[in-house]
Amino acid sequence: MELKQMRQKSADELKSHLVELHKERFALRMQHSTGQLPPSKSNEPRRVRREIARVNTLLGALSNGTLSNSAKK
Repeated sequence: MELKQMRQKSADELKSHLVELHKERFALRMQHSTGQLPPSKSNEPRRVRREIARVNTLLGALSNGTLSNSAKK
């Protein structure tokens, strides 16, 4: 998901997306440890980890008031 799309979401939507990302990261980690992660998806754990960081950053900005409603648009 792109950053512009994430900025338009509410805090509750971001939290639910964060839960989904953690589940996806866990599944990828298990696939990697059992050798089931195909080489074509070798960059997926990095993408998910970075998206988790982006969501956490946006949630922090929302709670601090740094990201205002005008910045969301």
